[in-house]
Amino acid sequence: MFSFQGENILSVNQLDRDSIEHIFSIAKKMEPYAKKQKRTQVLDGAILANLFFEPSTRTRVSFGTAFNLLGGLVRETTGMQSSALAKGESLYDTARVISAYADAVAMRHPDAGSVAEFATGSDVPVINGGDGPNEHPTQALLDLLTIDRELGRFGAGIDGMHIALVGDLKYGRTVHSLSKLLSHYKDIRFTMVAPDGLQMPQSILDVVDNAGHKVELVSKMEGNLAADIVYQTRIQEERFPSQEEANKYRGGFRISQAIYDAHCKPSSVLMHPLPRDSRSDANELDNDLNNNDNLAIFRQVQNGVLIRMALFALTLGVENQVEKYEVDVPWFSRKRES
Repeated sequence: MFSFQGENILSVNQLDRDSIEHIFSIAKKMEPYAKKQKRTQVLDGAILANLFFEPSTRTRVSFGTAFNLLGGLVRETTGMQSSALAKGESLYDTARVISAYADAVAMRHPDAGSVAEFATGSDVPVINGGDGPNEHPTQALLDLLTIDRELGRFGAGIDGMHIALVGDLKYGRTVHSLSKLLSHYKDIRFTMVAPDGLQMPQSILDVVDNAGHKVELVSKMEGNLAADIVYQTRIQEERFPSQEEANKYRGGFRISQAIYDAHCKPSSVLMHPLPRDSRSDANELDNDLNNNDNLAIFRQVQNGVLIRMALFALTLGVENQVEKYEVDVPWFSRKRES
């Protein structure tokens, strides 16, 4: 099993099934704090450098929230132009400086391999919040936790499940990382639903195939959505060589309640890494799905906080001390039950 304390979390390739399940066990311990039933000050005085050099809402705020919920402090940089990188500073030099200020780093950058390059200069643990089209390990972990919990509602598990991955599978780093994590499980059926130009990269298909899973590549949703999990991705327009190229695919994979009723199972769970593109010419997951009990996108978000809390606790070596630093919650907190 992966040794977490003091280590960077850069790629799902670092994790085996035992490591994944250990993360999930720690994430479960974090639920009372995420729901504000209790507080913990286990990271009191610790500082997170939240470095997001590419646009983000959920991931950036989720990392900061997770660290705050453990009692730590957060310092942020958002956007390339607001950092010394715009002046030509190298990632290595930036890492040497920032790690002198902070106890942990969460980082997103538009270039593949950039977070790993940064980590070579860091003296504190670095967690990859997404490096271009390459990987998004914490998103994959929260997606996997969501899959495990959602299937559990129906008395099923990850082993033996059927998942349909829909949309931009070429540039969607979330489905790349998720597919790699799923390769550690058994007898999974993958249906890859994408146009030829946006199909899953061969390198990811090789990982899944080598793990002995069944893979089917298709180009239309009709007849291919009757899966346990339907995971849709946004058209990653920022990754395309031109806006015109991206526009060719926008709106090609829309799921509404009518489409769900016609092509999904009554128990099919709908997932999306967010943001879902709700513009009229895209409308990936229609708002008429918002009252569908199997729309799991907002439960995914909640699971993201748990996963990131767990990773901070593990990399900073406090996963067994969280309860020791509990304090009461003195304010009223209204949290919607998931």
